[in-house]
Amino acid sequence: MQRSPERTRTRPRGRIHLAEARTGALFVLPVLAGVAVFYLYPILKNFYSSFTQPNVFGTSSKFVGLANYEKLATDSAFGNATVNTLTYTVVLMLGIPIAVIFASLISRPGLRFAKLYRIAFFMPYIAMPTAIALVWRLMFNGDFGIINQALRSIGISDPPYWTSTPGFAIVAVSIVGMWSSIGFNMIILSAGLQAIPSELYEAASIDGASHWRQFRSITVPLLTPSIFFLTVIQAINGFQVFDLLFAMMGSNNPAMPHTRTFVYLFYNEAFMVNHKGYAAAIAMAILLVVGILTALQFKLQKKWVQYLA
Repeated sequence: MQRSPERTRTRPRGRIHLAEARTGALFVLPVLAGVAVFYLYPILKNFYSSFTQPNVFGTSSKFVGLANYEKLATDSAFGNATVNTLTYTVVLMLGIPIAVIFASLISRPGLRFAKLYRIAFFMPYIAMPTAIALVWRLMFNGDFGIINQALRSIGISDPPYWTSTPGFAIVAVSIVGMWSSIGFNMIILSAGLQAIPSELYEAASIDGASHWRQFRSITVPLLTPSIFFLTVIQAINGFQVFDLLFAMMGSNNPAMPHTRTFVYLFYNEAFMVNHKGYAAAIAMAILLVVGILTALQFKLQKKWVQYLA
């Protein structure tokens, strides 16, 4: 007599999904808690603080409504910080096409010491901003700096004092920021170059395409995803610049009031003159501008970014 196979008890599918969801929630919960504590709560707290103004001792705050935001619209210091921040960000973006050229040159097949070149270009990015600023302050020195000596050697008898002249100071800081970012840009672009199939270049060579034509028709279009990523990252970095500016200029520099950026203005209002409510409004303005700019970049990338199928 054959024994009938024993029935295996199976859990209902709905209960399985519920158990999996609970297990997944347990793994995600610490991350969500960290985001809530370190990101969401500070943003909400800062948003509330932007409608208040603490007293001199910081022991209590008075609700002032939209006064801090109204001050933003009329404050010349905020307008000047807007111009300086945009100037720095635009110059920072100029480092991306420069990095495209350098990354293409050192990624050529058979190039000797290619790894050494990549390390040399990447070193400024990992160096301390304070160390970079001190070196460039010496180079930009109006009396004995190497830059002004080079300008005098080509016939410019009265070159500017770069870091102490309003108008020139933000240009000098922007150039240093762009220079220090090229290494990071090149690493990202080199990874993008390695993802381009070599068959495309071989087919183009067979068709008689020159190196310039291959660069223009293959390399640049297929690098647009990496270029897009860099534009987003460098735009955010441009709006957050502080340490390089502070180290190169110094708080007692006569050009500093004309060279402040968004974050330096926030620092000055929050910690130097104790206008913490106004500083919170500046921080919310930075968050809003960066959010809009990033959303706009993602919207426009559909028109120019080409992904490899």
